[in-house]
Amino acid sequence: MRETNAPSATKYETTHRVGSFGVGFLLVALATLVSACGPQGEPEAASAMSAHSQALQDDGDDSLTPPPGNTSAVALALAVENGSGAPLRLRAGQAFYVNTLDIRSSMNATSDEGVSGLDRTGDFSGLGWGGINLAEQAFELLAGPDGYHRRRFYRDAAWMRVPSFFLVEQVDGNGNILAAPVVLNAGSDDKRRDDDDFFVRRFRAIQWTYGCPTVTDCTGSTSFMEEALVELRNARTPCKSKILTLDPRTKALRLRWSLRPVAPYTIPVEQVAQPAYAYGFNIDVNPVTAPQADGTYAPGTAIQFQLTLKDGAGNRLHPQGSLPTYNEVISGQSTSGIEYYNAFFDPTATYYRRKHRERMLMTQIIGPAQLIKPIRSVIDMDAFVDPNTEVQTVATFERDGVFSQFQTFPKGNDLFGGAFDPAHAGWDAPVSDKWTYQLPANAVPGTYLVTVKGRRVYMGEDIPASKTIEIQVGTAQHTLAPLTTGPCNSCHSQGGELANVLHANDNRAACAGCHTPLGFELEGPIFVRVHFIHSRSNRFGADLAQCSKCHLNNESIQRTSKAACFSCHKADDTKKKHNGKVPPSMFGDLTNMYVGGGRESFQQCTSTCHTTHPKSGL
Repeated sequence: MRETNAPSATKYETTHRVGSFGVGFLLVALATLVSACGPQGEPEAASAMSAHSQALQDDGDDSLTPPPGNTSAVALALAVENGSGAPLRLRAGQAFYVNTLDIRSSMNATSDEGVSGLDRTGDFSGLGWGGINLAEQAFELLAGPDGYHRRRFYRDAAWMRVPSFFLVEQVDGNGNILAAPVVLNAGSDDKRRDDDDFFVRRFRAIQWTYGCPTVTDCTGSTSFMEEALVELRNARTPCKSKILTLDPRTKALRLRWSLRPVAPYTIPVEQVAQPAYAYGFNIDVNPVTAPQADGTYAPGTAIQFQLTLKDGAGNRLHPQGSLPTYNEVISGQSTSGIEYYNAFFDPTATYYRRKHRERMLMTQIIGPAQLIKPIRSVIDMDAFVDPNTEVQTVATFERDGVFSQFQTFPKGNDLFGGAFDPAHAGWDAPVSDKWTYQLPANAVPGTYLVTVKGRRVYMGEDIPASKTIEIQVGTAQHTLAPLTTGPCNSCHSQGGELANVLHANDNRAACAGCHTPLGFELEGPIFVRVHFIHSRSNRFGADLAQCSKCHLNNESIQRTSKAACFSCHKADDTKKKHNGKVPPSMFGDLTNMYVGGGRESFQQCTSTCHTTHPKSGL
């Protein structure tokens, strides 16, 4: 399944159309000078650039003199949409480092041309599209008013593969540079290197097909959207040359990309001297229902919990007892930075599209810890939109061998039911900061984990947070989860720590309750996502066949299923290997790039084959 928009170009075509060679050369020279850090982490060019900045100074705005305590750098998120920078309101005089950079260029089409239109028009045109390859495709599993939607994911264009970097310049109202530019090395697609500035680098293009009559066929569709995406996030321990401290005269940030150096993006900046809240994001979770005298809860108990969302200074982001409504958040009426599920407006796709912008606020309980394992029972949309159900039971002892429930904020019927309701009545429903989990009467004694995870977007900062607490059920004896993978920090370091990426949750035992297979998103389980992301990334620094890089024992790789195999192996390649050896009826149709097929993908397909894995190291 391959396609090229420029048949005459070789796969290794360079981006010779990015602009003037002279300008590009000067930018590279400047990048080398400014980004070099001395032994103490100081930029070697700092003094020269500071002198240049001083020469540019004129009368500043004294009203924007920063208050004390602004020296700690804050994670800054920059976004550009079709050439226009998303305006920023920032705390005056604050120090920042760029932690997230999202750039998107899109266009509509009436014919199926792949993504070739992006090479003709828009701010990604002419970047160097030779080698573009249709890598995979997937349908959204819920139909919209216009039918089903198909997503085709493209990779390997020259601009996606080659090394590039960005310059971030502070400019005044006349476009004058006010300080040394911050240089950000985006790296290349083939390997993560020590001088990369971001842990996550994903450059790709997507074609959306709308109005498909079925979940497998788009015959007759005439509505298409093409988009090119740059995703850089999770800054890798920036040295001082990567810190941007706002000058009082800064009116915009100018963003230059080495692949289009003569056409910079402008991101308007408004500085706010005294914001209502501090930067940072913390979550508190507390049981409202008191335990028994011995500190435990009895099986069958209904336990009410309450969350508190706070900024980094400990200030509440909402009144006690309530959270903002969904409409208050999406309309901007809520100004504290609380975020809810955003994929109705900015669709997401695991690995390929903006999962960090999904921004779900939700909670889970799972336990007991000694029985925690992946949940393979599919949870359908009906469970979310049932008006009589606020909490979804996603695992039971009888069916799954472990107990788990979760709840979204707002509750599922208001959040998802409101999306299907043309009047969106659920989006105006009150949202409580309390919820209740019902322990089953047959709850196995042990330690149960209760987690809340969410995301805050406030004055340029877009960061996740999570909090897990433990409760004892039926026994005071603490129990532990038998993790069969790890340690993740052998790769996830220098900005990629689990405490920073994804949901900022480094307790891997507290993942399986939220990450269940959903009828509209089958790739929910962690093992599916980890397999898929690492197998699709060219920057994963290990042999994919070496299971021992992550798995701790042979037993952990022996439960074969479509979901386990196809989340790592490409479907076409695996099907070829089985031809003539396994009857097609044992496969079913391979229809899903994440899990191979439908809900049957989570059933164990055999206990006699695949008892080991070639080159696994186990």
